[in-house]
Amino acid sequence: MKWAISRRAQQLTSSAIREILKVTERPEVISFAGGLPSPASFPVAAMEAAVARVFADNPQGALQYAATEGYLPLREFVAKRYNVGVERVLITTGSQQALDLIAKVMIDPGSPVLVETPSYLGALQAFSLFEPEFVSIPTDERGLIPEALTPELTAGARFLYALPNFQNPTGRRLPLERRQALVKRAQELGVLLVEDDPYGELSYTGDQLPSLLSMNPDGVIYMGSFSKILAPGLRLGFVIAPPELHFKLCQAKQASDLHTPSFTQRLAYETVRDGLLERHIPSIRELYGKQCTVMLDALKRHMPAGVSWNQPEGGMFIWVELPEGLDSMKILEEAVRRNVAYVPGAPFYAGNPRTNTLRLAFVTVSPERIEQGVTILGEVFREAIAKAAPQPRAA
Repeated sequence: MKWAISRRAQQLTSSAIREILKVTERPEVISFAGGLPSPASFPVAAMEAAVARVFADNPQGALQYAATEGYLPLREFVAKRYNVGVERVLITTGSQQALDLIAKVMIDPGSPVLVETPSYLGALQAFSLFEPEFVSIPTDERGLIPEALTPELTAGARFLYALPNFQNPTGRRLPLERRQALVKRAQELGVLLVEDDPYGELSYTGDQLPSLLSMNPDGVIYMGSFSKILAPGLRLGFVIAPPELHFKLCQAKQASDLHTPSFTQRLAYETVRDGLLERHIPSIRELYGKQCTVMLDALKRHMPAGVSWNQPEGGMFIWVELPEGLDSMKILEEAVRRNVAYVPGAPFYAGNPRTNTLRLAFVTVSPERIEQGVTILGEVFREAIAKAAPQPRAA
């Protein structure tokens, strides 16, 4: 029997990354596809001790329903860390839920939504369900170009979604002068900024640039996550929003899941309350910095002429560009046949995709397998370039 489903559901599409991850479950596949944190970065011992404290101190509270806004000590921890009032903090079930809540509260069908070029695929999916009109903002190797924000381009926009720190997928970090210019331009044009910042703590050198939130607290919705600095299995994120938007986000969350699980919130708080992040995050930075260097060195040795890539200062991704005319989605089939996977770049574009781009994630792959995988990719790309080259005419 064919059941009637909503027009909105009919528009749903599967994540290109999730589909590729099915292939990477085979142990022989070297996967540069999934943007997963390294399991070596999970503070297992600290969390095991935190679990014992949660059950020793208040097991009933950890297993009971709780407030929609979140566990108050955890909200206070976030508020202190970001120098905001606790009344602005909402704990979410992962930052992906934050994207969904923001979309529910802010987007009507046909609403203009400004996004970077390219942008995070998970955000494009979350927003698309509410049928916005995406407006792509030009970028270059340094990220979003603030001067591209014109009254004509931003007219009626509900918000501009940006990832200033080690962006997924490109790994770019927006320079300080562009942050300042972006905030100023957004204020002049009356554009709300949605700042998604799961990777901000992952600078390889430990240096940090000021958040957009810190520059304009009343004009920014800030999204953060515990996935990259603790463990993604907790499914814990948070939103810091101006009061009137915070209230609406809470209402939307009540209709979605009532509240984020009490147990995981208390577990996270017990894990971080004694300053663990200050001790733990440097080890993640060191690990990811070394992994990135290994991949960059391998790319230098094995990539053919015409292939270029960025040199990230933090985060988990390297953005690769093949010669014009090549399609990384089509080439992926041959790469997977040789047991190497990556994510094609096209799905990260809201419009006019650059099909010659791709994303490499390096933090879950050993140095030996990075070398092996990049060697194979170099061969695959070299063959694709040769195949696409004009053939000499017969005499």
